[in-house]
Amino acid sequence: MATARAKLNGKSEIYKNYIGGRWVKPASGVLMENRNPANIRDLVGLFPASTAEDVDAAVNAAIEAFPKWKAMPAPKRAEILYRLGQILIERKEQFATDMTREMGKVLKESRGDVQEAIDMTFYTAGEGRRLHGYTTPSELPEKMAMCMRQPVGICSLITPWNFPMAIPSWKMMPALVCGNTLIIKPAEDTPLSTINLVKAAEEAGVPAGVINIVMGKGEDAGAPLTRNPGIRLVSFTGSTDTGRIVAEKAARTGKICSLEMGGKNVIMVMDDADLELAAEGAIWGAFGTSGQRCTASSRIVVHKKAYKKFVEKLTGRVKSLRIGNGLDRKVEVGPVINEDAVRKILYYIGVGKDEDGATLHFGGNRLDRGDYKYGYFIEPTIFTDVEPQMRIAQEEIFGPVVSIIPCRNLEEAIEIGNGVIYGLSSSIYTQDLNRAFRAMEAMNIGIFYVNSSTIGAEVHLPFGGTKATGNGHREGAMATSLEIFSEWKAIYVDYSGKLQKAQIDNQ
Repeated sequence: MATARAKLNGKSEIYKNYIGGRWVKPASGVLMENRNPANIRDLVGLFPASTAEDVDAAVNAAIEAFPKWKAMPAPKRAEILYRLGQILIERKEQFATDMTREMGKVLKESRGDVQEAIDMTFYTAGEGRRLHGYTTPSELPEKMAMCMRQPVGICSLITPWNFPMAIPSWKMMPALVCGNTLIIKPAEDTPLSTINLVKAAEEAGVPAGVINIVMGKGEDAGAPLTRNPGIRLVSFTGSTDTGRIVAEKAARTGKICSLEMGGKNVIMVMDDADLELAAEGAIWGAFGTSGQRCTASSRIVVHKKAYKKFVEKLTGRVKSLRIGNGLDRKVEVGPVINEDAVRKILYYIGVGKDEDGATLHFGGNRLDRGDYKYGYFIEPTIFTDVEPQMRIAQEEIFGPVVSIIPCRNLEEAIEIGNGVIYGLSSSIYTQDLNRAFRAMEAMNIGIFYVNSSTIGAEVHLPFGGTKATGNGHREGAMATSLEIFSEWKAIYVDYSGKLQKAQIDNQ
């Protein structure tokens, strides 16, 4: 097997694109640095700065590989995925360590990211024997009517940096088991984790050209993946603004487009809630992955009767959080991804300070001294007495910042929860089953939790949201993801020995 990497001056490593079963340099010869966000002195490696020329080569390789991969029986494609899942299990710790080093989240979260890829791989492999169509009675005698699934064709997968192995697996595994070939472009901040996934797939026996990886910046390598005429489907996860651009470009050439975008998720804490449990869930939801999740709990709506006590409990827990390099097993909150993220988050903290009525209750600072000097660290930040219409309660910050909003009752909590442009995830903490079911029904979102945080999706349920969170597609859960990566074919078999004209003969 060809190698994806080579030594650079005995220290750093150079990585390559994977096109047509070969690890190749980018056509431009230009490389990008990838540095550890907890310590930018640590150079993870140099990665291709690809362009449309590399994308074209990858698309051509995927087109060439498609007929044979499509012709392979789905159970045989699934067997390769089973082997891939086993390789991921064997290398989980190595891949998690690589992920923490390039992305920053704490090691236990990186292990969870790799585990999600493992879960998705095995779950999808099981569907290799369940790509069901159905038969149905024909309206005419001596005629059979049925339908079956067929692959879409060539798929481009554009993935984000915050879950650099899990999210690629959500897209890659269903695409593969359905018989598609693909080109994946990981985020420029976290290419190594996707390389690790692709290398494992290569070792598992995925044929040359079926999976191709092209690395680079969005405007240089991502944009060509939305307009290349050889691509039939674009699957994108990222910001809402970028997703709209992707959709517009894909529509110009009639591509299928699946979008998973932003969120402004809410935890509703009722007056009868277990406040210890609610505070624990809020910590995990708001500050897990340093708040860099589309499902992060960036708003907490708390009943006025429980407001003061909840804020006290939450603040006490936040004060004890250990911040630092995610490779340190004692650390609970790592850095944010890069300098641009730092600037954006600090900007929104400034917005919160300036908004009339809101109180910066805790945090709000960049940590840049001592052990934090060479990293992108921001204190977990709490705003209290926030009004629902304030910008910090409406706009996605994507960092360790949470807004706590008081409410009078369940109805007001639901109104506040629904009062944003997004509709991804929400949760309620209550001991009242009736309240839980009312909220479950009333929230216009794609994911709902009772007595848990807004994060923690499992691969066998649909993942996605309403409104500006996406364009109606879902990931995970075969019933939904297969709908993205396969198309229906209706089949009629007439064994009557004569021409039957359907509705014309059936009057």
